[in-house]
Amino acid sequence: MSQSLGRALVILGELGEGPRTLDELAAKVGVHKTTVLRLVRTMEGERFVHRDGDHRFHLGSRLFALAGAALEQRGVRGVAAPHLARLNEATGQTVHLGVYEGGDVVYLDKYDSRHAIRMYSRVGLRMPLHATAIAKVLLADLPEQRRRRVAGEIEYTPFTGRTITGPRELLDELSRVARQGHAFDDAEHETFIRCVAAPVRDATGRVVAAVSISVPEVVLGRDEVLALLPDLLATTRAISADCGFTEGN
Repeated sequence: MSQSLGRALVILGELGEGPRTLDELAAKVGVHKTTVLRLVRTMEGERFVHRDGDHRFHLGSRLFALAGAALEQRGVRGVAAPHLARLNEATGQTVHLGVYEGGDVVYLDKYDSRHAIRMYSRVGLRMPLHATAIAKVLLADLPEQRRRRVAGEIEYTPFTGRTITGPRELLDELSRVARQGHAFDDAEHETFIRCVAAPVRDATGRVVAAVSISVPEVVLGRDEVLALLPDLLATTRAISADCGFTEGN
Protein backbone atom coordinates (compact mmCIF):
# COMPACT_ATOMS: atom_id res chain seq x y z
CA MET A 1 0.00 0.00 0.00
CA SER A 2 1.34 3.47 -0.90
CA GLN A 3 2.10 5.82 1.97
CA SER A 4 -0.39 8.45 0.75
CA LEU A 5 -3.16 5.89 0.34
CA GLY A 6 -2.50 4.52 3.80
CA ARG A 7 -2.69 8.00 5.32
CA ALA A 8 -5.89 8.77 3.43
CA LEU A 9 -7.50 5.59 4.75
CA VAL A 10 -6.47 6.48 8.31
CA ILE A 11 -8.08 9.90 7.85
CA LEU A 12 -11.32 8.39 6.56
CA GLY A 13 -11.39 5.92 9.44
CA GLU A 14 -10.89 8.74 11.93
CA LEU A 15 -13.66 10.82 10.35
CA GLY A 16 -15.91 7.79 10.67
CA GLU A 17 -15.71 8.37 14.42
CA GLY A 18 -16.82 12.01 14.09
CA PRO A 19 -15.80 15.46 12.78
CA ARG A 20 -12.14 16.41 13.24
CA THR A 21 -10.00 19.53 12.89
CA LEU A 22 -6.87 19.64 10.76
CA ASP A 23 -4.73 19.55 13.91
CA GLU A 24 -6.57 16.47 15.19
CA LEU A 25 -6.14 14.65 11.89
CA ALA A 26 -2.45 15.53 11.73
CA ALA A 27 -1.97 14.16 15.25
CA LYS A 28 -3.78 10.96 14.33
CA VAL A 29 -1.80 10.38 11.14
CA GLY A 30 1.46 11.50 12.73
CA VAL A 31 2.55 13.92 10.00
CA HIS A 32 2.68 17.69 9.50
CA LYS A 33 -0.55 19.59 8.88
CA THR A 34 0.48 20.54 5.34
CA THR A 35 0.65 16.87 4.37
CA VAL A 36 -2.80 16.18 5.80
CA LEU A 37 -4.22 19.31 4.16
CA ARG A 38 -2.97 18.16 0.78
CA LEU A 39 -4.66 14.79 1.26
CA VAL A 40 -8.00 16.15 2.48
CA ARG A 41 -8.14 18.71 -0.33
CA THR A 42 -7.81 15.87 -2.82
CA MET A 43 -10.55 13.93 -1.02
CA GLU A 44 -12.73 17.05 -0.87
CA GLY A 45 -12.46 17.34 -4.64
CA GLU A 46 -13.79 13.79 -4.99
CA ARG A 47 -16.47 14.36 -2.30
CA PHE A 48 -15.00 11.78 0.06
CA VAL A 49 -14.49 14.56 2.64
CA HIS A 50 -16.55 17.66 3.47
CA ARG A 51 -15.32 20.76 5.34
CA ASP A 52 -17.86 22.80 7.32
CA GLY A 53 -17.92 26.51 8.14
CA ASP A 54 -15.93 25.93 11.33
CA HIS A 55 -13.13 24.26 9.35
CA ARG A 56 -13.91 20.82 10.75
CA PHE A 57 -13.78 17.85 8.41
CA HIS A 58 -16.57 15.27 7.94
CA LEU A 59 -17.15 12.25 5.75
CA GLY A 60 -18.39 13.38 2.35
CA SER A 61 -21.45 12.51 0.29
CA ARG A 62 -19.52 10.21 -2.08
CA LEU A 63 -19.17 7.75 0.79
CA PHE A 64 -22.94 7.55 1.30
CA ALA A 65 -23.38 5.99 -2.13
CA LEU A 66 -20.42 3.65 -1.63
CA ALA A 67 -21.72 2.55 1.77
CA GLY A 68 -25.11 1.77 0.30
CA ALA A 69 -23.56 -0.20 -2.54
CA ALA A 70 -21.38 -2.16 -0.11
CA LEU A 71 -24.38 -3.10 1.97
CA GLU A 72 -26.38 -4.15 -1.07
CA GLN A 73 -23.53 -6.38 -2.19
CA ARG A 74 -23.58 -8.28 1.10
CA GLY A 75 -26.10 -10.98 0.20
CA VAL A 76 -26.92 -12.10 3.73
CA ARG A 77 -28.22 -8.63 4.60
CA GLY A 78 -30.85 -8.74 1.88
CA VAL A 79 -31.82 -12.32 2.70
CA ALA A 80 -32.14 -11.52 6.40
CA ALA A 81 -34.00 -8.22 6.07
CA PRO A 82 -37.64 -9.43 6.03
CA HIS A 83 -36.98 -11.88 8.86
CA LEU A 84 -35.27 -9.23 11.00
CA ALA A 85 -38.15 -6.83 10.38
CA ARG A 86 -40.65 -9.46 11.57
CA LEU A 87 -38.58 -10.24 14.67
CA ASN A 88 -38.36 -6.54 15.48
CA GLU A 89 -42.11 -6.15 15.03
CA ALA A 90 -42.91 -9.23 17.12
CA THR A 91 -40.65 -8.38 20.06
CA GLY A 92 -40.57 -4.58 19.90
CA GLN A 93 -36.85 -4.74 20.78
CA THR A 94 -33.65 -3.69 19.02
CA VAL A 95 -32.47 -6.30 16.50
CA HIS A 96 -28.95 -6.42 15.06
CA LEU A 97 -27.29 -8.41 12.27
CA GLY A 98 -23.51 -8.76 12.61
CA VAL A 99 -20.65 -10.37 10.68
CA TYR A 100 -17.01 -11.25 11.32
CA GLU A 101 -14.83 -9.54 8.75
CA GLY A 102 -11.12 -8.80 8.62
CA GLY A 103 -10.63 -9.60 12.29
CA ASP A 104 -13.49 -7.36 13.40
CA VAL A 105 -17.13 -8.00 14.23
CA VAL A 106 -19.32 -5.27 12.74
CA TYR A 107 -23.00 -4.44 12.60
CA LEU A 108 -24.40 -5.05 9.12
CA ASP A 109 -28.00 -4.06 9.89
CA LYS A 110 -30.09 -2.67 12.75
CA TYR A 111 -33.80 -2.36 13.57
CA ASP A 112 -34.57 0.04 16.41
CA SER A 113 -36.86 -0.80 19.32
CA ARG A 114 -40.29 0.74 19.80
CA HIS A 115 -39.53 2.07 23.28
CA ALA A 116 -37.97 5.47 23.98
CA ILE A 117 -34.55 4.15 25.02
CA ARG A 118 -32.25 3.94 21.99
CA MET A 119 -28.94 2.07 21.65
CA TYR A 120 -25.99 4.05 20.27
CA SER A 121 -25.06 1.17 17.93
CA ARG A 122 -25.05 1.81 14.20
CA VAL A 123 -24.41 -0.08 10.97
CA GLY A 124 -20.68 -0.41 10.40
CA LEU A 125 -19.74 -0.03 14.07
CA ARG A 126 -17.18 -2.52 15.39
CA MET A 127 -18.11 -4.59 18.45
CA PRO A 128 -15.79 -5.70 21.27
CA LEU A 129 -14.90 -9.32 20.58
CA HIS A 130 -15.03 -10.33 24.26
CA ALA A 131 -18.11 -8.45 25.43
CA THR A 132 -20.97 -8.85 22.96
CA ALA A 133 -23.31 -11.74 22.21
CA ILE A 134 -22.96 -11.45 18.42
CA ALA A 135 -19.16 -11.56 18.66
CA LYS A 136 -19.30 -14.65 20.86
CA VAL A 137 -21.49 -16.47 18.33
CA LEU A 138 -19.21 -15.60 15.42
CA LEU A 139 -15.97 -16.43 17.24
CA ALA A 140 -17.41 -19.71 18.53
CA ASP A 141 -17.60 -21.01 14.94
CA LEU A 142 -13.92 -20.41 14.21
CA PRO A 143 -11.57 -23.43 13.98
CA GLU A 144 -10.06 -24.09 17.39
CA GLN A 145 -6.54 -22.94 16.53
CA ARG A 146 -7.79 -19.69 15.04
CA ARG A 147 -10.17 -19.19 17.98
CA ARG A 148 -7.25 -19.49 20.39
CA ARG A 149 -5.15 -17.08 18.38
CA VAL A 150 -7.93 -14.46 18.32
CA ALA A 151 -8.56 -14.88 22.04
CA GLY A 152 -4.88 -14.35 22.75
CA GLU A 153 -4.72 -11.11 20.75
CA ILE A 154 -7.74 -9.33 22.28
CA GLU A 155 -7.31 -6.31 24.53
CA TYR A 156 -9.66 -7.22 27.38
CA THR A 157 -11.12 -3.82 28.22
CA PRO A 158 -13.31 -4.17 31.37
CA PHE A 159 -16.46 -2.34 30.27
CA THR A 160 -18.49 -3.50 33.30
CA GLY A 161 -18.03 -5.70 36.35
CA ARG A 162 -19.32 -8.65 34.26
CA THR A 163 -16.93 -8.29 31.31
CA ILE A 164 -14.78 -11.29 30.41
CA THR A 165 -11.24 -10.47 31.50
CA GLY A 166 -8.91 -12.93 29.77
CA PRO A 167 -8.41 -15.53 27.02
CA ARG A 168 -9.06 -18.61 29.18
CA GLU A 169 -12.43 -17.27 30.33
CA LEU A 170 -13.35 -16.27 26.77
CA LEU A 171 -12.39 -19.65 25.32
CA ASP A 172 -14.53 -21.41 27.95
CA GLU A 173 -17.43 -19.13 27.07
CA LEU A 174 -17.00 -19.77 23.33
CA SER A 175 -17.06 -23.53 23.95
CA ARG A 176 -20.37 -23.11 25.80
CA VAL A 177 -21.77 -20.99 22.98
CA ALA A 178 -20.75 -23.59 20.38
CA ARG A 179 -22.47 -26.35 22.39
CA GLN A 180 -25.71 -24.53 23.15
CA GLY A 181 -26.12 -22.71 19.84
CA HIS A 182 -26.62 -19.20 21.21
CA ALA A 183 -24.82 -16.56 23.28
CA PHE A 184 -25.80 -14.15 26.03
CA ASP A 185 -24.36 -10.75 26.92
CA ASP A 186 -25.32 -10.34 30.57
CA ALA A 187 -24.62 -6.59 30.86
CA GLU A 188 -21.00 -7.26 29.88
CA HIS A 189 -20.60 -4.35 27.46
CA GLU A 190 -23.05 -1.86 28.95
CA THR A 191 -24.33 -2.12 32.51
CA PHE A 192 -27.95 -1.55 31.49
CA ILE A 193 -28.19 -3.69 28.31
CA ARG A 194 -28.59 -7.45 27.90
CA CYS A 195 -28.45 -9.25 24.57
CA VAL A 196 -29.08 -12.73 23.28
CA ALA A 197 -27.67 -13.83 19.90
CA ALA A 198 -27.81 -16.85 17.58
CA PRO A 199 -26.00 -17.90 14.38
CA VAL A 200 -26.98 -17.71 10.71
CA ARG A 201 -25.50 -20.53 8.59
CA ASP A 202 -24.96 -20.90 4.86
CA ALA A 203 -25.39 -23.99 2.69
CA THR A 204 -22.09 -25.43 3.97
CA GLY A 205 -23.12 -25.06 7.62
CA ARG A 206 -20.59 -22.29 8.23
CA VAL A 207 -21.72 -19.39 10.44
CA VAL A 208 -21.83 -16.35 8.13
CA ALA A 209 -23.65 -13.90 10.43
CA ALA A 210 -25.37 -13.61 13.78
CA VAL A 211 -28.59 -11.98 14.93
CA SER A 212 -29.17 -10.47 18.35
CA ILE A 213 -31.98 -8.98 20.39
CA SER A 214 -30.84 -6.21 22.75
CA VAL A 215 -32.94 -4.97 25.66
CA PRO A 216 -32.38 -2.34 28.38
CA GLU A 217 -32.83 -3.74 31.87
CA VAL A 218 -35.49 -1.13 32.65
CA VAL A 219 -37.63 -2.70 29.91
CA LEU A 220 -37.11 -6.43 30.54
CA GLY A 221 -35.30 -8.41 33.21
CA ARG A 222 -32.70 -11.10 32.59
CA ASP A 223 -35.15 -14.02 32.45
CA GLU A 224 -37.50 -12.06 30.19
CA VAL A 225 -34.68 -11.40 27.72
CA LEU A 226 -33.80 -15.10 27.69
CA ALA A 227 -37.49 -15.84 27.08
CA LEU A 228 -37.08 -14.15 23.67
CA LEU A 229 -34.67 -16.91 22.60
CA PRO A 230 -37.31 -19.11 20.85
CA ASP A 231 -38.34 -16.19 18.61
CA LEU A 232 -34.68 -15.45 17.89
CA LEU A 233 -33.85 -19.06 17.03
CA ALA A 234 -36.89 -19.32 14.76
CA THR A 235 -35.66 -16.23 12.94
CA THR A 236 -32.08 -17.43 12.51
CA ARG A 237 -33.29 -20.84 11.34
CA ALA A 238 -35.47 -19.15 8.70
CA ILE A 239 -32.62 -16.92 7.50
CA SER A 240 -30.26 -19.92 7.41
CA ALA A 241 -32.78 -21.88 5.36
CA ASP A 242 -32.99 -19.01 2.88
CA CYS A 243 -29.16 -19.05 2.72
CA GLY A 244 -29.32 -22.72 1.70
CA PHE A 245 -28.70 -24.36 5.06
CA THR A 246 -30.49 -27.64 5.80
CA GLU A 247 -30.71 -28.99 9.33
CA GLY A 248 -28.34 -31.92 9.64
CA ASN A 249 -25.76 -30.44 7.24
